[in-house]
Amino acid sequence: MDRENARLLADANPFPETIDARLRQQLSFLIEVDRLKTVLRQSPLAAVDRRENDAEHSWHLALMVVVLAEHADEKIDVGHTIELVLVHDLVEIHTGDTPLYDTEMGADQAERETAAAEKLFGLLPDDQATRLRALWDEFEARQTPEARFAKAMDRLEPMLLNWMARGGTWRTPGVTADDVRARKAVIGDASASLWAAGRELIDEGERRGWARPGHGLSTA
Repeated sequence: MDRENARLLADANPFPETIDARLRQQLSFLIEVDRLKTVLRQSPLAAVDRRENDAEHSWHLALMVVVLAEHADEKIDVGHTIELVLVHDLVEIHTGDTPLYDTEMGADQAERETAAAEKLFGLLPDDQATRLRALWDEFEARQTPEARFAKAMDRLEPMLLNWMARGGTWRTPGVTADDVRARKAVIGDASASLWAAGRELIDEGERRGWARPGHGLSTA
């Protein structure tokens, strides 16, 4: 969803000038990111028959960090990791969701999302713009234990939803169980135990016919 020419949501009902200028800027940003609730992802929800949105996804990742932190192979700062998962998809307010298995759409994903990060975080006061942009960059680079674990949650959450949907996006035309394994293997960069469990879900999904056969089915 391209909103390059769209007005800010807060412009429709500006905050009173009597409110501190910095606070008005922060509040306008917080109103703008309400758009995240409208960005649909491909993953089906477990509780009702509809797709999840980006805001729901980000909340779920934050809770997963709290619950699953003990499975991280490296010690992580839980609070910092939560910051990473809450910020990582904000750019999709401007770019929309890029489906994991859509290689054509993914070709220019980095370029589109970088431009969106400049636009979105620039709405904040300079110090906070710099800090949130740094969090987004950290998540993308995956060079810290926190970023690696955050990315693992980002891959694990839709896997759980697809399991509950008896395949979900695993049934995307042309996608095999091996493709799913390849896309999800990044979980193993942060947690051997979570990747072992994830691999088990994919293997069992393949056995049950929820994903097209690949060549990586575990026999153990």
